[in-house]
Amino acid sequence: MKHSVKRVAAIHDLSGFGRASLTAIIPILSSMGVQVCPLPTAILSNHTGGFDTFSFVDFTDHMQDYIDHWKELNIDFDCIYSGFLGSERQIEIVSGFIDDFGTEDNMVVIDPVLGDNGNLYSTMDQGLVEGMKRLVTKADIITPNFTEVSLLLGEEYKQTTTDEEIKEWVKRLSDMGPDIIVVTSVPDKEKDKDSNVIAYDRTCDTYWKIKCRYIPTFYPGTGDAYTSVMIGSLLDGDSLPIALDKGVQFITQAIKASYGFDYPNREGVLLERVLEVLKMPVVLGGYEMI
Repeated sequence: MKHSVKRVAAIHDLSGFGRASLTAIIPILSSMGVQVCPLPTAILSNHTGGFDTFSFVDFTDHMQDYIDHWKELNIDFDCIYSGFLGSERQIEIVSGFIDDFGTEDNMVVIDPVLGDNGNLYSTMDQGLVEGMKRLVTKADIITPNFTEVSLLLGEEYKQTTTDEEIKEWVKRLSDMGPDIIVVTSVPDKEKDKDSNVIAYDRTCDTYWKIKCRYIPTFYPGTGDAYTSVMIGSLLDGDSLPIALDKGVQFITQAIKASYGFDYPNREGVLLERVLEVLKMPVVLGGYEMI
């Protein structure tokens, strides 16, 4: 059935405070004309980035009933988008969800949320790393950050890399199953504080790079926002490099719009001030082939 608007199943945690995961994904994709159907993996009082404490409700025991009812309703999706998983059992649940709802016509995007800055997140362990290695084999697209690439490949995390080395790493990730690898927060070999988005499309054997200029601040949740913009762009019919570029431009604008305000960074970027940007024409051209 052709949907009036594109429909995404978003398998992520719900944090009551802080702009990350579903509280970022839903407004971004909705602003891009996409219906978001959330399947919570965990419910937190606040996200874990920058907060010393949080309440955590594992939704594992409820996910299958939720999914079974979606089956009864014969719901189908244009995209399955999986992110933060709260337990090892959820790896198998999400794997089964992809088996049940994945088709030749829809797109499976997995953000293998595991860690950042060379370290695992506080709720992650090696069991989830091994499970994620199995899960990404079912994806069409994966969007790890540079730390998560090293974890998935079992490589030592490095502060710097070269284009040739990251090309080898993304090719190895693609050999695990996904057609498209999109890596964020890749260190720039020429400018210490800049970073890049590096992508590989196995179908046309092409590597893409988009430079991300350094802004001296950090906000949690920008990875969720970036992948959401990329998905919305692809569902709208854009090419991969254009979707990558749109994501970088949006995150850059969101950070710049937030940077001048005096509030705790842990609350995330001020999405409410920049969502309208998603409806405006975008000046493209920031991507290059490598």
